[in-house]
Amino acid sequence: MRSSHAVAVVPVKDLSIAKRRLEGVSAENRRQLSLAMLSLVLSTLKRVKGLDAIAVVSRDSDVINLTRSLDLRVLAERTNGLNEAIAESAHILVHEGASTMVVIPADVPLITPTEVSRILEAQRGGPSVTIVPDHNGTGTNALACSPPDAISPCFGLDSLENHANAAQDTGLALGVLPLSGLALDVDTPDDLVKLNSQLPGASDYAALSAILNSIEHVGTGES
Repeated sequence: MRSSHAVAVVPVKDLSIAKRRLEGVSAENRRQLSLAMLSLVLSTLKRVKGLDAIAVVSRDSDVINLTRSLDLRVLAERTNGLNEAIAESAHILVHEGASTMVVIPADVPLITPTEVSRILEAQRGGPSVTIVPDHNGTGTNALACSPPDAISPCFGLDSLENHANAAQDTGLALGVLPLSGLALDVDTPDDLVKLNSQLPGASDYAALSAILNSIEHVGTGES
């Protein structure tokens, strides 16, 4: 593996417990929504020329089947917890010689290839960490680490601050890079409304649009 090798890692939890904050949305609709968003994220990542590989970390059979149908790598989730799964992936990538890991959530369907390229560009100065904030400015919607195990992942409450502190504690160069597409992750009914209003009309988004429109009240903001 060559020295400048960048890998995107997309962690996906078991879809039977995913998106439980979407009050009033059935378990089946949550599953369909999660898979549609993941499909868009993975398809976008495949169009990023600066990425050398893409890996999905999950134990969900539907997620694994989708990933393999796109000819992408599956890293079996062997630990409990998002941060533990990401840390394990980082360890594997370091062992394989990867220079950069970019953690991308599975629920950011407005992500664009240009945004991912900007993250990779920010990492080309050597050992560093780049954080993309969520739309609230407190969470982390993408985390790039060079090397992959540069810091321990701190996803969860106030993760932006925690990731920034971790990078500063290790003396690594730190960048915070706001990106509008990546900023919107889907956790609440309000997020669904925002996504529905911002979704592009291109055919790539047709499946997700159909799911959103089938979810009761998504167009009205009611829950």
